[in-house]
Amino acid sequence: MDKIGIQESVKALSQLRSEGMHLDDFLLTWERSDDEIAATFAVAEIFRGMRQNNISARVFDSGLAISLFRDNSTRTRFSFASAANFLGLALQDLDEGKSQIAHGETVRETANMVSFMADVIGIRDDMYIGKGNAYMREVATAVQQGHEAGILEQRPTIVNLQCDIDHPTQSMADTLHLINHFGGVEKLRGKKIAMSWAYSPSYGKPLSVPQGVVGLMTRFGMDVVLAHPKGYEIMPEVEAVAKRNAAASGGSFVKTNSMEAAFEGADIVYPKSWAPFAAMEKRTDLYGNGDFESIKVLEKELLAQNAEFKKWECTESLMGQTREKKALYLHCLPADITGVSCDAGEVAASVFDRSRDPLYRQASYKPYIIAAMIFLARFKNPAGKLMDLLNAGFARIR
Repeated sequence: MDKIGIQESVKALSQLRSEGMHLDDFLLTWERSDDEIAATFAVAEIFRGMRQNNISARVFDSGLAISLFRDNSTRTRFSFASAANFLGLALQDLDEGKSQIAHGETVRETANMVSFMADVIGIRDDMYIGKGNAYMREVATAVQQGHEAGILEQRPTIVNLQCDIDHPTQSMADTLHLINHFGGVEKLRGKKIAMSWAYSPSYGKPLSVPQGVVGLMTRFGMDVVLAHPKGYEIMPEVEAVAKRNAAASGGSFVKTNSMEAAFEGADIVYPKSWAPFAAMEKRTDLYGNGDFESIKVLEKELLAQNAEFKKWECTESLMGQTREKKALYLHCLPADITGVSCDAGEVAASVFDRSRDPLYRQASYKPYIIAAMIFLARFKNPAGKLMDLLNAGFARIR
């Protein structure tokens, strides 16, 4: 995108109703309107164009972005850091093990103490069903109370960097990748995507990636197929969201217990392991009760259950059943690659190897998506602010 293209994109952004995002949190994609989703994509693309054209997007000359990761992360952690830095915010990671949280500090106290001069708090809390998204909302309530009491000069925005329900920065980045790959959001209509469970030699992978995909991509008139063995169901409330979205967009949402059926004629495939919803609920209860011996038993049961479905692998044979034998392969990474990272896994090494560049491109959209979420939350007139940046024309690299 050249500078003229950026200006045209800013003009198009001004026609979208995104004011509901101002001073608000981004927790679930299905809580956001179609215009707000479109605005997030638009700002992300504008930011990408600005960086390619060496135009600075530093709208803050001070301020703090706080990250709290309750689970391991590489791509999302660095994407959040990149987004914060891109906008001019300093980054501070909150290590719960080295904070007073380990000594019983309350959520309200922690949220207010870390939020002085903070503009955004990014949280990943995806391990326990019924806990992660609820924790994010508890933090949001705490900082709102602090702001209303005059303790916090501003109320920081909460960005969901993955919870037990949704992974909005991932699904939004995935969709932006598809928009660019196929040549526009309107080109997604009628495309078939197979969101399929795949075998992994590990247990307990969150459900939020498949849930995020079916909860978002059903909004664009796509034919979304959710495939998994019996017993690996996702949350029923997210399935309900997908059905509503598909009905509204003119697409479809269907389920199958056959990986082969899901891949047949697919334009996009997303083979990814996840844990059974019922098992994750049980795991959460066991952790809550401190029953660690039962957790060990559950882990063995789930690994044995996974092992019954080793044939659920993205192979060359399955890829040969997709549209023109060249479906776009997606994965949030890291993938379990058969013969490389494990003896048997989610995807054959040959399929993964030839998909590396598109996969890295898929991941590259996430910093821009996160930056767009932050930007839209902080500026009531985003198009006007972007035009100011373009008119100022400060070079990112001087």
